[in-house]
Amino acid sequence: MKVMTANRLFDGVAVWLAADHSWSETIDAAEVADTSETAEKLSRAGTAAFLKDEVVDVDLIDIELVDGEIIPTRLRERIRAAGPTNRLDLGKQAQITISRAA
Repeated sequence: MKVMTANRLFDGVAVWLAADHSWSETIDAAEVADTSETAEKLSRAGTAAFLKDEVVDVDLIDIELVDGEIIPTRLRERIRAAGPTNRLDLGKQAQITISRAA
């Protein structure tokens, strides 16, 4: 299985392609490609967004679904999904902590 990821051009934030072709800041909103046809569709949409200067570093990445949660198979992509590793009070991991506490 795969999802499409990139970095948003105007601020560099890691994003994932959703089913409606919007770019989500969280991987859980990503459209999951479980067939080669769906992966090709994601690839075309990512390329189109790159050509429109919306995103850079467009890439289809391998994922696993674990209890319905999207988990990237590579460590690099897990870090991109969670945020910076140097401080837990910054990035996406800080937002998750805040939303869970609320």
